[in-house]
Amino acid sequence: MDLRHARTFVTVADLGTVSKAAARLHIAQPALSRQIRDLEQELGLKLFDRVGRRLVLTGEGEQLLGDCRSLLNCASSIGERAQQLRRGDGGILKVAASPQFIEGTLSGFLDRFTQRYPNVQVKVIEAIAWSDTLGMLERGEIHLGQNLLRVVQPDDPHFASHPLEAVDLLAASHAPLMLGKSGAIEIAHLASQPLLVLDTSFLSRRTFDATCRLAGIEANIVFESRTPHTLLAMAESGHGVAIVPSAVRIDRYPLHIVRITDGGKPLREHLAVFWDKRRSLPSYATAFCDMLAEYVREVFPISRPSEP
Repeated sequence: MDLRHARTFVTVADLGTVSKAAARLHIAQPALSRQIRDLEQELGLKLFDRVGRRLVLTGEGEQLLGDCRSLLNCASSIGERAQQLRRGDGGILKVAASPQFIEGTLSGFLDRFTQRYPNVQVKVIEAIAWSDTLGMLERGEIHLGQNLLRVVQPDDPHFASHPLEAVDLLAASHAPLMLGKSGAIEIAHLASQPLLVLDTSFLSRRTFDATCRLAGIEANIVFESRTPHTLLAMAESGHGVAIVPSAVRIDRYPLHIVRITDGGKPLREHLAVFWDKRRSLPSYATAFCDMLAEYVREVFPISRPSEP
């Protein structure tokens, strides 16, 4: 099978239209359509049905899609391995991470890594939801992806992880909150406040919701956002209490910050870096994980409860 045909097939399947796929691959639409026809003739199968302006995978196409992704990943791994052999400790490292992790952690860490590996070009890609990171890992578009540790089971056959430090859920408010011990507030006391929360694409939000359900609490949510700093700006203006992870920088906002607890225990999640076991990692990617874990131990939590 021609790798160009496999790449075209996967790209059309991902984007759903010939025009978008042609733009992504930088080829003319007629040439792309011809590649799809050639692949169908080679395989003796119809791969797409046209539904309106979109191309939808047939049942046979669905079954072949995963195999073609694996083929492209293998080809990419061979190229990367050859590059490693030629350049030793040099190459490209693609890392996906959340905006708050990029701002609070990677922005300070990258200089340290570059000093150790000056010939490695790190390309950082912003990813909010785990589904975005998962898709990029499966398509071989990134080497490493950062998220909460529990998004992947320890015995997962496809993905391995390097654990990082934990993040706590914090409440940030323009006005002081009723505190418990050690600068913390029980979620039962917090729920009646007007709450500014991340949307449900964030696992930290789902952790907050699940804790409320288990405690029989109905949270007073007045605003949702995909951007933690939007919540903090709203809190600064007195519109409610922002619920954000401790990996977010809050020091630029004049807010009172407390840790959220449930039964005296903090709402806490560990972070991790993930990679696809089916794809060989460059040695500098493994070093990146080790050095990042060390750096995170030094700087976490990025934001802490306010002093009494």
